[in-house]
Amino acid sequence: MKPRSLMFTIYGEYIQYYGGEIWVGSLIQLMEQFGVSESSVRGAILRMVQKNLLNVRKIGNKSYYSVTPQGGRRVEDGVKRVYMTPKHSWDGFWRILTYSFPEEKRDLRNEIRKELSWTGFGMISNSTWVSPNPLEDQVIEMIQSYKIEEHAILFSSASVVSHSTQSIIDRGWNLQNVSEEYDVFINHFSAKFEELQEKALTNSLSDKECFIERTLIVHEYRKFLFKDPGFPRDLLPKDWSGIKARELFWNIHQMVSIPAVRFFESIFEAAPDKEVRPIRNKAISPFNEVFV
Repeated sequence: MKPRSLMFTIYGEYIQYYGGEIWVGSLIQLMEQFGVSESSVRGAILRMVQKNLLNVRKIGNKSYYSVTPQGGRRVEDGVKRVYMTPKHSWDGFWRILTYSFPEEKRDLRNEIRKELSWTGFGMISNSTWVSPNPLEDQVIEMIQSYKIEEHAILFSSASVVSHSTQSIIDRGWNLQNVSEEYDVFINHFSAKFEELQEKALTNSLSDKECFIERTLIVHEYRKFLFKDPGFPRDLLPKDWSGIKARELFWNIHQMVSIPAVRFFESIFEAAPDKEVRPIRNKAISPFNEVFV
């Protein structure tokens, strides 16, 4: 489990609902539950600060970390997509991004590709990415954040003259592979669900175990954000495994959420100069906020 990716999961699941800032000692303790060493946490933090994903504040001899606007956008977009309810019908529009970067900006181009893939876009040629989802605001924000206005153009079109809708989907995404990966997720977490149910019935689920299980399933489910474009249901294949995977994710999440938040609160330490008013109901059940 990569420390940086796990950190994004913890910020999105918990920290953002508790003022968005955390003492590094608390973060180290939380990451320790997943076998991540203190040195690995500090190394990941340093790299994230250098990449403008985290901010640091010093108070006395303690350091407190929060996400930057760039990192916050990544967290917010991830949370929205993990917990949103997919649309049933497509609005008929393709969002099309084209770009052209000089060779000296190759690293920036690669970063933009990662961002687009994360957002759910599919690449249909080397410099052309498309999505059937209404992502205009997110893409414009990305363009402005990376200051690439002179290199990228966003279009919206209701028709593709040369190709069918299905051929565009086949060119940009491999939904069969995604479905098979959902099946693996379902097989693994179906057994986990039965195990947790049994422990819940015998009152043997600890807060710590619930924190670990909630964080793990969110962390694993988040990986599909790089693979599943989150299509409206009328563009998906019949018997799409993602629907069953989502129901399983929801069931486990709801079972362990309250004890998981209790464990987080037992470790979390905010900065002494900051009055934190937890949004506990959202930390427990982000599903209450539905994006359609």
